[in-house]
Amino acid sequence: MNRYLAVVYGTFSYTLFLVVFLYLISFVGGLFVPRHIDNAGTAPVGWAVLIDVALVTLFGIQHSVMARPAFKKWWTRVVPEPIERSTYVLIASLVLVVMFWQWRELPTVVWDVTWQPARLVVWTVFWLGWAIVLASTFMINHFELFGLKQVFAAWRARPALETGFRTTLFYRVVRHPLMLGFLIAFWAAPTMTAGHLLFAATMTAYILLALQVEEHDLMAALGTHYAEYRRRVPMLIPGLHKRDTDIMVG
Repeated sequence: MNRYLAVVYGTFSYTLFLVVFLYLISFVGGLFVPRHIDNAGTAPVGWAVLIDVALVTLFGIQHSVMARPAFKKWWTRVVPEPIERSTYVLIASLVLVVMFWQWRELPTVVWDVTWQPARLVVWTVFWLGWAIVLASTFMINHFELFGLKQVFAAWRARPALETGFRTTLFYRVVRHPLMLGFLIAFWAAPTMTAGHLLFAATMTAYILLALQVEEHDLMAALGTHYAEYRRRVPMLIPGLHKRDTDIMVG
């Protein structure tokens, strides 16, 4: 593949990801954008639930299937290896765009924190969750995770060496801080509607299921090294013994 086209493609995919990621924050928080979880399309309750669950399922299938080693091995026969990760990022971003576009609101209020100091605390936790998500990507390799490292290595005609297994900062506290950040951000809602609750619950179910598959892949790839890491570090909840954590979340 032409190395200049690879850089353009990778840069475009990364830029789209940044836009979609920022929109996701606003979509979940109901901030700054006209269309979000609590201000979206309308449908009868049954249809709204069905559509919203289908959208989260579509995201989950794309996100997990394309991340599996067996799929990557097949996929790189179709898509040049330098842009494989950028393609994954591009498709994931487009699936989220479909979610933003087709989401159906369920406006019934489940809880509403009205006391302003408590409401401020919940908003602070919301932003903390997103900060953990972003920070966690840089603690491994942000630009490799989103495909830029690979396309710029191709542009320089050098092999894109993988960063490999790292346990820096947050990764010494929990094994999946990025997913922990998402969970915090999804559930930290001062006003929780039925639609937001459905989104948070289905995304949580997907994350917990996906982590089981990812842990299996990591054990297969890293063996005893990862087994020792699992023994020392809980999956999602800081401070819990590994065995207790695994009973709770896999």
